[in-house]
Amino acid sequence: MLIDSHCHLDYYGPDEIGTILAHAAAAGVGEMVTIGTRLTQSGVVRAIAEAHANVWCTVGIHPHNAAEHEVPSPEAITAEATHPKVIGIGECGLDYFYDKAPREAQQRNFRAHIRAARLAGLPLAIHARDADADIADILQDEWNAGGEFKFLLHCFSSGRGLAEAALRLGGYVSFSGILTFPKSTDIRAIAADIPLDRLLVETDAPYLAPVPHRGKRNEPAWVAHTAAVLAGLRGMTPEEMAALTTSNFRRLFAKAA
Repeated sequence: MLIDSHCHLDYYGPDEIGTILAHAAAAGVGEMVTIGTRLTQSGVVRAIAEAHANVWCTVGIHPHNAAEHEVPSPEAITAEATHPKVIGIGECGLDYFYDKAPREAQQRNFRAHIRAARLAGLPLAIHARDADADIADILQDEWNAGGEFKFLLHCFSSGRGLAEAALRLGGYVSFSGILTFPKSTDIRAIAADIPLDRLLVETDAPYLAPVPHRGKRNEPAWVAHTAAVLAGLRGMTPEEMAALTTSNFRRLFAKAA
């Protein structure tokens, strides 16, 4: 069984979700995590997770949305995560490519989510784009100041330096359909070197459909294509990679029992 560790089911129409889940089941994708991007949206992702036994969710504020409201306290974020189907915090992080929110607001938001993850004892799903140095610095700074926390670099498309910095702190790395793109040679080289016990897979659906579906609207079923490419890089069968990434998911997202 595969698990799609990061998707956005609330971005589909409510009448589409049943079909999306049926496609996933047919492809061997048994569970998935639908991700929060605004705290005001937390009720929506929780409701989707409540309605489907094989769907989990997270709560948090995407860096694009970091300036829409005052940055919440860690306690306010944690309060949204008490539901049994909420298994993580985020996604949050830094995005200096689009810069949809001021960088200072993104950084304060990121730190609040790190502290919430530590407070809740839940892993943090981190969005990183064109901000490798600041992501690494903030992770290390928060670790030094407040102690350890669990986290995942989701949809990895960064440099080797950020991957190594995350691994030193016990972080996990998740690969999306980007891994399958012809020009993603650097990403595949990094994926070939990540410790096996730190690997996860995801779709980030409805975005970033993998080859052979590139350009189409993505869906959780297609995480199987990414997992197959990752398996080939690591000299494993797709079935072995599915078992490995599912085991890693359970270890990181321990609440998803």
